[in-house]
Amino acid sequence: MSLPELIAGVEAHRATLTVYHAPEAVRAELAERFADRNVEVAHSGVTGGDETGFALLRRDGEVISATPLADLLGDPEATTPSFDRRSYRAVLDHLDETLFTSFSTARMVAASREIEDRAWRRGEGTLSAGFQTLDVFADQTDVYETLGSEKALDVHAYAAPEGEVPDCDGVTLHVERAPEVRDSWFVAYDGNGRDADKCLLLAEERQPGRFYGFWSYDPATVDYVFDHLADAYGRVDADGEPDAVA
Repeated sequence: MSLPELIAGVEAHRATLTVYHAPEAVRAELAERFADRNVEVAHSGVTGGDETGFALLRRDGEVISATPLADLLGDPEATTPSFDRRSYRAVLDHLDETLFTSFSTARMVAASREIEDRAWRRGEGTLSAGFQTLDVFADQTDVYETLGSEKALDVHAYAAPEGEVPDCDGVTLHVERAPEVRDSWFVAYDGNGRDADKCLLLAEERQPGRFYGFWSYDPATVDYVFDHLADAYGRVDADGEPDAVA
């Protein structure tokens, strides 16, 4: 299964957030907040009265979380939306793969930095990143030389041969012509074998400057991406030299 096929598989399992006893303003804000996460927001129940608002998150017909609106919105009265990252993660934390439907380059960079920072703080294991082209990677060499300076952290970069090969000490560079490398942006950290630390950002550029994909903390998904990269583009032996692809 290729990287685009993996994205399509996650995209096919859309989640639904059903909101009960919520005012119109709250429903509208929830729909806006989750629009780029491939989460459909539905409404059930009347507004007003003494009913306590809550939200059910379902995937494939199964309820995977139930959250009071007061907790989700960060508003004790649950009448006006006041989102922050901590509040709506009450829903997102229940999604092993959180899909986004349109991210700009700036948002992709910000999401990538979270995974790179985790790898840097752990200081060991393997970090693999796909930059689409050598021209794009050239703008990130300072960051990746810093990451590669951590000797216990094995850093790999993948890019299509568009542009000059940049110097980047401490990084194993894979120059590949495969369409999935040219079209995909990914950052994956293997947690040095610790499932709790594994994480992944994977997206494809479906429109110029607009990326569609997901991030995941599911160990099996992260492991799959590392195995796919190794099988498709070669592994690196103990001496740091790339092995041939079988």
